[in-house]
Amino acid sequence: MARSTFPDIDIPDVSVYDLLFAGLDDTDLDRVALVDGPSGDETSYRQLVAQVDALAGSLAARGLVVGDRVGILCPNVPAFATVFHGVLRAGGTATTINSLYTVGEIAKQLQSADAGWLFTVSPLYPQALEAATAVGIPPERLVVIDGAQGHPSLRDLLFDRAAPPEVTFDPATHLAVLPYSSGTTGHPKGVMLTHRNLVANVLQCREIIPLERDDRALAVLPFFHIYGMSVLLDYALLKRASLVTMPKFDLADFLRTVSEHSCTWIFIAPPIAVALAKHPLVDDFDLSSVDVIFSGAAPLDRSLADAVAARVGCTVCQGYGMTETSPVTHVIPVGRTEIDRSSIGLAVPNTECRVVDPETGLDVDVPADGSPSVPGELLVRGPQVMSGYLNDEESTAHTLESDGWLHTGDIATVDASGVYAIVDRLKELIKYKGYQVAPAVLEAVLLSHPDVVDAAVIGVEDDDGQEVPKAYVVRRESSGLDEGIVIEWVAERVAPHEKVRLVEFIEVIPKSTSGKILRKDLRARTGRHAALA
Repeated sequence: MARSTFPDIDIPDVSVYDLLFAGLDDTDLDRVALVDGPSGDETSYRQLVAQVDALAGSLAARGLVVGDRVGILCPNVPAFATVFHGVLRAGGTATTINSLYTVGEIAKQLQSADAGWLFTVSPLYPQALEAATAVGIPPERLVVIDGAQGHPSLRDLLFDRAAPPEVTFDPATHLAVLPYSSGTTGHPKGVMLTHRNLVANVLQCREIIPLERDDRALAVLPFFHIYGMSVLLDYALLKRASLVTMPKFDLADFLRTVSEHSCTWIFIAPPIAVALAKHPLVDDFDLSSVDVIFSGAAPLDRSLADAVAARVGCTVCQGYGMTETSPVTHVIPVGRTEIDRSSIGLAVPNTECRVVDPETGLDVDVPADGSPSVPGELLVRGPQVMSGYLNDEESTAHTLESDGWLHTGDIATVDASGVYAIVDRLKELIKYKGYQVAPAVLEAVLLSHPDVVDAAVIGVEDDDGQEVPKAYVVRRESSGLDEGIVIEWVAERVAPHEKVRLVEFIEVIPKSTSGKILRKDLRARTGRHAALA
């Protein structure tokens, strides 16, 4: 076991709202908190806090009580911050939903989270309405932020002019958010993160990520994802920086927004790094304002990091974490140029780590000469670790030990200086462009096809070293099933990032005597880089 090389910090017993907004002073209030990237419209900290308070008051006046669950289906727009923090300010629990989800997936998360409210925007209204109707959310509690007939808008709620409620809860136990994660395996599960979890993690980041008041951070990574929610939205607000929002990624718009708004920090996932390193369009824009590009959500290759740094002329580093850890557990500090860019860096303050042999459960030895240890599963413990999975004691017990150690499902090494590197994966989860894709979800969809006898899904690398889902399919004898049919079948039933990209037909899916799919055998069978379908 090893503690972070950074000193422990104090974690105050406060709500997320109090941490971020209670200390605002006159010099902060008129600073720009949020910039709408496409339009350039600005929201000051004064305006943001007033909106958060007003929304909390309206929600309470309309019947929301402490502990009620509220779905948020919304892209990255400034209003997201108002809705998210208004819900938390009122004592509600926000469950953030992927904007690319199908109606069925939206309804499933709303039902799992027991959400009684849903906020959305007009472009997503059709699927939001269908999903809300399916789970019994009434029209008056389906809020269309920018307006839709028959439903309240955000403006309607703000104009209630109701005073924010006096709410009381224990930050250590009261759930702030319920994002959904596939964990190390299986179907998406509600991750129970308390106010203390989120408060702890943004304060842990403060000690190691030097975003400052005069910085402008680009927010293209979605706020519904824990990375965007905590590292971008909440952390930038804590530091009194300005966030420039983008509702979706388009390379030309991305580059234009960075240039026009003079963004100094860009938080990305590795697929954006590939574009920055290789696409000719990058040369058409002035990116000289960029000081730091910070990557997360999936592993960043050293050569790719170096290529981006050289082309853009900035520092490139990465961090590591999970939804289950709010999310940050490790970061490469910006100034520590001696640390390998392909590592995940150092454990953040107040964090303990173990690297254990998956077979024996014993901690691996760390060489004293600076060489990395032998690989083992990375376990972490700290105040940012979730309290468990919602209504799923079995999965919680599988991932979280009774003494607080969380199994990441990732295979790591560590050296004597406390630098960790991820070298393999024990868990079955696929990371496609930073999004979690659970093989079990895709396998269930595949098996629903009448001509599919058996199926398994794993992640394989494409030509850029990024992971894509590949399906191995046993088809019914004499069927006309081909790759195109399989890909289309899945694509019609899942979100775009969950689509199967490659298909291989085989005679039998390798399984253990207990019936568990032997994914290592399938990975060994692949033995090549994939080409994107």
